[in-house]
Formats: sequence, C-alpha cells, structure tokens
Amino acid sequence: MRFYPKILLLLLLTLPLSLFAQLRKYSNEFLNIGAGARGLAMGGAQVASAKDATAGYWNPAGLTGIKENANIGLMHADYFGGIAKYDYLSAAKPIQDNKRALGISILRFAVDDIPNTLFLVEPDGRVNYDNIQSFSTADYAFLLSFAQKIKETEKKQISFGLNAKVIYRKVGKFASAWGFGLDAGLQMHGERWNLGIVARDLTTTFNAWSFTFTEKEKEILYLTKNDIPVKSTELTAPRLIIGGGYDFKLGKSLILSAEANVDVTFDGKRNTVYSGNTISIDPHIGLEASISNVFFIRAGITNFQKGTQDGDTTNKKQVWIYQPSAGAGFKIRNIMIDYAFTNLANQSNPLYTHIFSLRFNITGKKETE
Repeated sequence: MRFYPKILLLLLLTLPLSLFAQLRKYSNEFLNIGAGARGLAMGGAQVASAKDATAGYWNPAGLTGIKENANIGLMHADYFGGIAKYDYLSAAKPIQDNKRALGISILRFAVDDIPNTLFLVEPDGRVNYDNIQSFSTADYAFLLSFAQKIKETEKKQISFGLNAKVIYRKVGKFASAWGFGLDAGLQMHGERWNLGIVARDLTTTFNAWSFTFTEKEKEILYLTKNDIPVKSTELTAPRLIIGGGYDFKLGKSLILSAEANVDVTFDGKRNTVYSGNTISIDPHIGLEASISNVFFIRAGITNFQKGTQDGDTTNKKQVWIYQPSAGAGFKIRNIMIDYAFTNLANQSNPLYTHIFSLRFNITGKKETE
C-alpha cells in the first residue's frame, strides 16, 4: 500500500488548523508524565521503539509490534513524597493475522486529602480549625487505540495508528470536566533502525468544565475577593513528537539501543532548549542495554530547562538543569518486570521517585520481540 506519505502529510498540515482558537499552554499535563517504567527510565524517548501495550500511550502505531498474544501493562507510582498517585493500565491484542491491533489504556493521576479552608474563619473572625475539611482531585484518561500495518517486507515495516481519548477530571465536589481528543502516529522499522512520529491532540483536545458551589461558598468567595468560576472550555494545543533510534550489536548477547525524541509544541514560549514565539522544542534521550534479551539496563535525560543556580541570592545566574533517569528490567518467559528511578527536580533538594511496572502476555506463550 502506498498511501502512507499522504497520511504523514495530513498529520503535518492538520496541526496548525486549530491554533487560532484560544488555548491553554499547560492543559492536561498529567497526560505528559509517561507510561511504563521502561519508557520513564529512558527519559520518555519511546515514540520510535515502543511496540507493546504501552505503545497505546507513546505511539499507537507501535501496537502492530505485538505478535499473536494479547499484551497487558500495569504501573503504579507515587510522586512528591507520596502526595500524588499515578496509575496506568493498558491492554492490546493483535488481530487479522497480526496486521492490525486494538488497544485500550487507562490513566489516573490523583491527589487526596487536600485541605478545604473556605470555612476556616468564622463570621466573627475566630479561626476554627475544626471547620477544615478535605477533598480529592483526580484526572482520568481513557485511550482507545487502533493500529494498522501499511507496508511490510523482510527488511522494512511501516505502521499507522490512531488514539481516541476521553478525559474526565474532578476537583472534589466543586468542579468536573469531560474532554475528548485524537492522536495519530506512524512508525517505521528497519533491520536495526526505528523512526516514529506522533501528532498528539491532533485537532486540539477540549475539556468542558462545570462548577458547583453552594450559596454559602459563593458568599465566602465573594467576600474574600475571589472569582466565582462559571462554565468554561479548556483547549489543549497540538504537539508533534518526532523520534529515531538505532540498535548497535556489540556482541553475541549484547545490544545497545539508542533513541532520541523531540517534542515540538506550537503554543508559544516554553522553558525548553529552543523557545520561539510560536514553536518550542524539548529533547528526550534514552539508552537501553539488552543482555541476552533477558536483563536490561536503561538510562535517559529529559526536561531540559534554565533555572536559577543553587546558592545564588541574586536570582540572576541561570544554568541548564535536566531530569536524569535510570532503570532496569528482567524478563522471565512471557513476563517483563521493569523499574525506573528518576529525579524530578535535579536541585539541592531533589524529589526522587521509584517506579515499577509489569508487562506480560496473557496466554503463557513466550513473547516475540
């Protein structure tokens, strides 16, 4: 089939069409955390190489890499000292003689026990700590994925994939939102090289917010000079992720896989390596050493930013900071156990996170790489 160049052109041309609408720069950021300890250990450099159930998140075209058996992925992580919890579940199954694949992914990011201090101060001015109540906020995303091989030879494979995603966000009893969006991607594989491209939020992703406050809560918000929110729509701008990788065979049982990705956003200046008035570019770099396809060691770098140098009391000395990560994996028959360790701050008081995930085939047959 020869229509894949037209699909790629469509992805590139569709991105600017929605940019005339009002966009929010950091909308639905929980969808940019990542999925699976392998990808997080490699700094999020996955768009070209992901080929298991986690591909539904990284690049839906990669789901065609699953052979014969349905594949499932699970992950749990605690962020910011356990304050926030992030959970991920994915499942994918090849169909039609491994030429197509279907997948589903569920993501949840939640913070519990947030103090509600609206009624902390009594009408007479007394502070009453007994009036403090707590609430939770949670973000959910449901991704339905489809992938199709559009060219396959002995030395090359090209696949195309789509995501339809439904988003639900809830902030206690005060606010909730429903959203919808689309992702599309391509993946190309040679004997040792991999290429990938994903257009996330292709037509912009929207969240329609609604708010619920009692009359007493509205009164307090008014008296404390806070705005009382009304129904609103939040738009997430498209972004383009481009990546390439290469497998270096260093011996009979040792393979070193390297991948580099760049995130291209179109919503103005960001604190990234390249920041323009319209376009910003953020790189991701990842490495994976595979020993006998059983034991894996990984490392990555991402989130390059300019920040204030530690100890600078003038807040004028700017230095480049980045988010390093490392991890390992172990494969037992059709089960893969992955671990990632990442530093979320890279400052004098870093925030370390330990992440574990599990991937397995539900049939008991050995996974085909």
